[in-house]
Amino acid sequence: MKEVIIATKNAGKLVEFQSILSAYDLKAISLLDLEESPDVEETGSTFEENAILKAEAISKMYGKMAIADDSGLSVDFLGGEPGIYSARYAGVDKNDAANIEKVLHKLNGITKEERNARFRCALALAEPGRETITVEGSVEGYITDEPIGENGFGYDPIFLVKDKAKTMAQLTKEEKNKISHRAVALQKLAKLLQA
Repeated sequence: MKEVIIATKNAGKLVEFQSILSAYDLKAISLLDLEESPDVEETGSTFEENAILKAEAISKMYGKMAIADDSGLSVDFLGGEPGIYSARYAGVDKNDAANIEKVLHKLNGITKEERNARFRCALALAEPGRETITVEGSVEGYITDEPIGENGFGYDPIFLVKDKAKTMAQLTKEEKNKISHRAVALQKLAKLLQA
């Protein structure tokens, strides 16, 4: 099995990557599995730029294939916010509950029709001596009035999936791995890996 470094310290993300990449004979490890792994600064202005920065830095440092994602929630009524700032929307510390609270506060009194949103994910695959590959995935939905569901992480409890009548946090891991923004992007990447 070929080893690929997933440029994340988020255990929830790693599980999603592992369950999808294992079908392609790739063993996914994260930065948590490596000693002295750096925090790559996300200075890009788009999800794609940030994914490339992370993947290339990690690939160069360890001399291995690396996959990085940058993903987040984009709410139309908020002009695309929280966007690339999704993880730290409510402040410097990554705090899911505070981030959710901030989105709900900003949408207080706004009708469902105006709560259109999407989860977006850009993936970058970097390997020494090869050109970096990028793919994107997204899933459409709406922001709920309150958190619903116990699964997932991040904004999953307030993201009602358009065609499911369930929030991302109400989906099983298997259901989420078929339709999530990360799953869509990973499936595109997997096809490129097969080629």
